[in-house]
Amino acid sequence: MDVRPIGRLALLLGAGGILLAAGIAAAQEQKFITIGTGGVTGVYYPTGGAICRLVNKDRKEHGIRCSVESTGGSVYNVNTIRQGELDMGVVQSDVQYKALKGEGEEFESQGPYEDLRAVFSVHAEPFTVVARADSGIETFDDLKGKRVNVGNPGSGQRSTMEVLMDAKGWTMDDFALASELKSAEQAQALCDNKIDAMVFTVGHPSGSIQEATTTCDTKLIPVTGPEVDQLVKDNPYYAKAVIPGGMYTGTDEDVETFGVKATFVSSAQVPDEVVYEVTKAVFENFEDFKKLHPAFANLQKEDMVTQALSAPLHPGAEKYYKEAGLM
Repeated sequence: MDVRPIGRLALLLGAGGILLAAGIAAAQEQKFITIGTGGVTGVYYPTGGAICRLVNKDRKEHGIRCSVESTGGSVYNVNTIRQGELDMGVVQSDVQYKALKGEGEEFESQGPYEDLRAVFSVHAEPFTVVARADSGIETFDDLKGKRVNVGNPGSGQRSTMEVLMDAKGWTMDDFALASELKSAEQAQALCDNKIDAMVFTVGHPSGSIQEATTTCDTKLIPVTGPEVDQLVKDNPYYAKAVIPGGMYTGTDEDVETFGVKATFVSSAQVPDEVVYEVTKAVFENFEDFKKLHPAFANLQKEDMVTQALSAPLHPGAEKYYKEAGLM
């Protein structure tokens, strides 16, 4: 920007003009970043909020102002980062892998997203099935012939559900109803008896699942069997998972399933210094970050730098990790 008009304005308005000129310059120096998350009742939205809170705490020093956008979830976030409309986002580890490679229905037509960059991984996300207590559903196979919310297109839960269905040789026609409600809508639909079961790939405890299990009689359903074992064996981004008994009303025993991890990603196009400051904000305030959501309670810095990351590390994040002795 040409500073001469500001200079003339300062001469005309005296001290007030100088303050105005300084304000315009400061506004120009501010960098605005947006993090894509998920539905407001999931864990992605508060994850993005926690990251932004720590970034904004020191915005006077680094000039970065961070905001959060509630979105359709993992696939949407990756595609929108690719289009340059989001700077960063929270995505499932399997979605990160598929986007990088250009695999699966969601990404095959676009080809590999070679500019995708990993920043760190966050919490574990077990694939979770919640069924009405009166539905007769005891195992995942019992979902056949039932009314099931398979998740909205573009969400991580829909992506994982489709992978599991493919492994079992199922199609959407195997359900009496395959609804596509967003995560924030499915608990009410379950308790209103519009669906028999819902699926959610989410960190625990989850507000959406607490809503379902406290509003009506429900239970969590195990997701196990040879198809699950094979998926875990064949794919580095999957792992066996356990949802502790007693965490939710109606489910007293541990529930076995499998899952992914939430990961925080960006693009090679986002400047190194921006990703450096965002990474630093989280890791330099790590104990504060862990307190911002119960799903973060057991996070370890070393795991976040290495686990479930298939895209190359962003150079800005890598610079911080080397400085901090984490790699």
